[in-house]
Amino acid sequence: MKIRSLIIDDEPLAIKVIENYLKELDNIQVVETFNNALDALNFLKDEKVDLIFLDINMPLLDGLSFIQVLEEKPAIIITSAHKEFAVETYELDVLDYLVKPISFPRFVKSINRAIRTLDGKKSIGFELHDRPHIFVKVDKKKLQKIFLDEILVVESLKDYLKINTLTNNYIIHQTLSSFTSQLPDNFIRIHRSYTISLDKVDVVEGNSLEIDGIRYTIGRTYIEEVKSKILKS
Repeated sequence: MKIRSLIIDDEPLAIKVIENYLKELDNIQVVETFNNALDALNFLKDEKVDLIFLDINMPLLDGLSFIQVLEEKPAIIITSAHKEFAVETYELDVLDYLVKPISFPRFVKSINRAIRTLDGKKSIGFELHDRPHIFVKVDKKKLQKIFLDEILVVESLKDYLKINTLTNNYIIHQTLSSFTSQLPDNFIRIHRSYTISLDKVDVVEGNSLEIDGIRYTIGRTYIEEVKSKILKS
């Protein structure tokens, strides 16, 4: 089943670029395109989509306001010529932020992230409450729930960790060893600086592997166990 998508952008050329990129891929269907967010908002009152490609600077209703007034929010990939809105959109829980001009490899990486996220949601069905998860302290008072099946890589930053997930990144104060010990068997340490999810590995080549388009080195003391587990997974 194809992912249903909208493209919202006031530049016809920008819409055409995304349409042409999607023609090279098999799993995204463009349901409709709009040159302003207000028309798209009216469309979504009667229709549902899985994914929206959204520009920010548009007439009538800008992209950020559009996100805020959506009653049911699909996955959203921002496509903008302006980098300065990235932090603000992060707080609106967008899936990705693509800066124009968008290269095809970067676009494909974003689509892969969307497919993983949306496939995960669809496969859960009514058992959302049963998904394995952990709570991590992301500041002095806030505990954040993270679903284990969304974790890609956990990276050591000295006394801190960066948890890279399908949708967001989180910084916590903990050692990699102690955090890895809390994770199930489908996670494995591959380096003194990295723990990864085995089922998110896309490519293994020599002493490195690739997850979500990013290459990670496998440490010499870990390589035999890592390759053995990957072959069994």
